[in-house]
Amino acid sequence: MSPTDLSSADLSAANLLPHVSTVTQEKFAALRSHLATHRLDGYLVPAADEHLNEYLPEAKRRRIWLSGFSGSAGDLLVGQETAWLFVDSRYYEQADLEVDPTLMQVSKLGLDGQKTLEERLEALGREATQAGSRFRLGFDPFTLTVSQFRNFQKQLEPSGVVLVPIAGNLVDRVRLQQPWVSAEPLPTYADAKLFYLPDALTGETIEQKLKRVREAMHKANADVLPITKLDQIAWLYNLRGWDVPYNPVFIAYTIVTPKAAYLFTNLDRIDLDLQAFLQEQVTLHPYELYGETLKALVAQAPNQRVLIDHKHTTMGTHELLTDPVAPIACKIVEGSNPIEGMKARKNAIEISQMQQANLKASRAKTRTLKWVSDQFNSKEILTEADVAATVEQFYAEEANFQGLSFNTIAGAGANSSIVHYGTPNPQRVLHDGEFLLLDSGAQYASGTTDDTRTLIVGNPTPEQVECYTEVLKAHINCAMQRFPKGTTGAQLDGITRSTLWFAGLDYGHGTGHGVGAFLNVHEGPNGISKRVSEPLEPGMVTSIEPGFYKSGWGGIRIENLYVVKDLTPAGETSETDAKPDPNKLTWYGFEPLTYIPFDKRLIDHDRLDERHQAWLAQYNEAIVARLTPTLSPEEATWLQEVCTV
Repeated sequence: MSPTDLSSADLSAANLLPHVSTVTQEKFAALRSHLATHRLDGYLVPAADEHLNEYLPEAKRRRIWLSGFSGSAGDLLVGQETAWLFVDSRYYEQADLEVDPTLMQVSKLGLDGQKTLEERLEALGREATQAGSRFRLGFDPFTLTVSQFRNFQKQLEPSGVVLVPIAGNLVDRVRLQQPWVSAEPLPTYADAKLFYLPDALTGETIEQKLKRVREAMHKANADVLPITKLDQIAWLYNLRGWDVPYNPVFIAYTIVTPKAAYLFTNLDRIDLDLQAFLQEQVTLHPYELYGETLKALVAQAPNQRVLIDHKHTTMGTHELLTDPVAPIACKIVEGSNPIEGMKARKNAIEISQMQQANLKASRAKTRTLKWVSDQFNSKEILTEADVAATVEQFYAEEANFQGLSFNTIAGAGANSSIVHYGTPNPQRVLHDGEFLLLDSGAQYASGTTDDTRTLIVGNPTPEQVECYTEVLKAHINCAMQRFPKGTTGAQLDGITRSTLWFAGLDYGHGTGHGVGAFLNVHEGPNGISKRVSEPLEPGMVTSIEPGFYKSGWGGIRIENLYVVKDLTPAGETSETDAKPDPNKLTWYGFEPLTYIPFDKRLIDHDRLDERHQAWLAQYNEAIVARLTPTLSPEEATWLQEVCTV
């Protein structure tokens, strides 16, 4: 689980200081003046930016800047007199801690009586209709996907809501106003240096990738492919940068045609040698020329067919092609962006690199767990921040460390129940008998990592052992599952939760998410959750991370990364053969990338059946085999002990 949150349970109460609340109120007032100018009844401030990022550059953290709520997901609706923040179960506690209830109402999605964003807007639309008017909702079209816009349009317009696209983001305009401009200058944007990944790390050249993309475009009968998402662009051109926290991507657009490719970004940050290399395959343009160039390319010939992925393309890009004021004679072809699937199915070199990266991260996390044990046994005072700093230090000691893949979660006691607990507290001391949930990850040049271990400080209670063991069983249920080709993430999500449900336990987040190859720690299209219909296929990397959380008591999460493998025995027919047997199923399974010991003090082996026991024994043996050769004798002895039942 990989959050972008910025505040902790113990420190975020500072957001509710009178001064902070007053400043937030002034920001809302300034935004509402723009609502009046545009004759709007409300303005939508989603969590995403122009490139649909989960992790936002500082300059694009509009909802965070405006509301003070720092969660990585959650939309803000600002009305003329009231504002509403909509959060899912991961952020219930965090929203209560960070939001001033006199300025915003928090809607906790999924709880009885709590309205969704759409339901709130429907109610506002009906109220306006009864008053003889229409509710005009303003939005920045570059912050909504085509799919989101259409869903809003279909659901809201019958209730009297009019969707009004506004050129230029209104929060940006407020942010540039006094009095905040002098105290909070707008951060720099899109200025990180770009660097190229060699073929030895990617397994495929730019030319090869462009060829595959063009073949997919031809199959879709498309002439032009505009691309909004940054990880797709970074993957296509084997380029990386650090414009976005934790994700090695860079602010850019790109357009691919059958004969050319265009990259739009800040060219000043690309070394001349790299520019010359790229220009062998790509035409480079300043970022600002994206819209103008897209329209010009489409207008070169009548009825050009433009491939639009409605889930990953902004409404802003769509409007460039469908502007009624300056119409372009083109046909929009809707379909999946081929890069999304290509990127998710790692090649053999990428898998090998991911194995190396995750072994480094496993070693660093394992050393951290030993360090925590040593510190506590020595009666040293230990804080959440100490633990976070230590795991980050061990990550950095590994070769080719590039940075963290998300902000480390180190939650002790009740803080471990906050799913996206973002800033470990230097004042929060670990106490005997409580959980420590350590969720962290690193970016190495060879790959992206993400893993979670929950351990007990001191001695556990029977309830802690029971709940931990049930979460571990759920993890093993998924990790050891064989499944036929075509199995979706939604199907595996239910399998994972099955034994937890029998125990009367559950968790509000998904079971797993895709992970990039030195890219985003959250990657589509694959995942393991109730809403994922994408089949899992060989080469895809996913987390498996069931949990259980109880406010005031604590939380448990156990997370490894796995790569999907074809389990067809050597010599037998598989889907890659020229003539596969139509009557024979192709079976897939998971191979671990993460090798970190579980806390055996929290495991009740009587609750594990023979299959769980066998999987756990095999996994412990693999941990020892892979990590021992690179550990000190003292570390190796400790590891052998904690991996022995």
